Amino acid sequence: MQSQEKSVAAQVAALPNLDMKELWALWDQYFPRRPGHHNRDYVEARVAYKIQEEAFGGVKPEVRKQYLQIGEANSKIKFRRPADIHIVPGTVLLRDFGDREHRVLALADGLYEYEGRRYKSLSAVARHITGTPWSGPLFFGLGKYQKGAK
Repeated sequence: MQSQEKSVAAQVAALPNLDMKELWALWDQYFPRRPGHHNRDYVEARVAYKIQEEAFGGVKPEVRKQYLQIGEANSKIKFRRPADIHIVPGTVLLRDFGDREHRVLALADGLYEYEGRRYKSLSAVARHITGTPWSGPLFFGLGKYQKGAK
């Protein structure tokens, strides 16, 4: 066990000495896609975490939840929890906006179809319709449903 820990420590310690191409090769082993920026410190930190997580296991879900609660309690940034809305595939959402009715179909793969185009979220559809950022669930009236459900 100690040799494995030493090996992991050696791997992490070697990260700053790798050239960026080698660091990206490691990144690609652990992550499905690369970040939108190329901050070396960020990439090293994330790869180091993944090396250690692979060797020793990740943070337990209950500990992760505690970390998030502590972070939220001590942060000046207000957090909004995502709405716990589950839309059944095949559901058609309707909204009157701009003198017309808009119909959005919930797809089985979790995406939404609007006028022949596929969107990742209801918010993306609402933004397309209105031209401004919107909460998709609120735009389609699902937020009111959630409040009443409590």
